Amino acid sequence: MPRVSATFFLLTCLCLLIGMGWGMHMARMSDFTMAPAHAHLNILGGVLSAIFGGFYAMTRETYSPRLAWINFALSLIAVSVTIPALAMLLMTNDEAKYGPFTGIGSTIMVLSLLTFTISVVREVVRRRA
Repeated sequence: MPRVSATFFLLTCLCLLIGMGWGMHMARMSDFTMAPAHAHLNILGGVLSAIFGGFYAMTRETYSPRLAWINFALSLIAVSVTIPALAMLLMTNDEAKYGPFTGIGSTIMVLSLLTFTISVVREVVRRRA
């Protein structure tokens, strides 16, 4: 398995462990105010990272390591910016202060997905034996 795939899976594990713990805490407190941030962490950090890592593992002979690592860096930055900003936005309702950070993080995640899309298109159009 390529190192980038294993690293994506490590990010998946970390995000899902944090997300599950967060969900358990919300359930214990019967306070689901943070549910949108919790869901974003599980989906963007957990599920999407697993999809990216699985793709690069399946295409280990033909993928672009440079594109894959750019994809990883963008994903990591996006999750690291978006989730805390969204949590703060939900806690404070201060759109002016935290809204721009959620927008920046979301934009970085779109760039990550576009980078992944390039990797997928490269795989679709590559010559086969």
